[in-house]
Amino acid sequence: MASTPARRLNVTLDGEHAAKLALMAERAQVAEGTLARSLLSAAIDAAPPEPREVIEILDGIPGAWDRIALGVEQARQGQTIELDDL
Repeated sequence: MASTPARRLNVTLDGEHAAKLALMAERAQVAEGTLARSLLSAAIDAAPPEPREVIEILDGIPGAWDRIALGVEQARQGQTIELDDL
């Protein structure tokens, strides 16, 4: 993969996933933002490159489209937390 500059993203987790991330980070003795970045990078590396396959994965996640819509609305309203602030 060609080297590209780092890009900053803001991610909103629901309470259950935020708590799970916090617990995992505590057990691993790393910052939540560091762990979130590593987990997201690993998921992206493992994800299929074809958009059709990504849509099939999203369709298989219960409530995924509702959470996407909620996340978009929260982002529009500025209700985000930067990864470094987790």
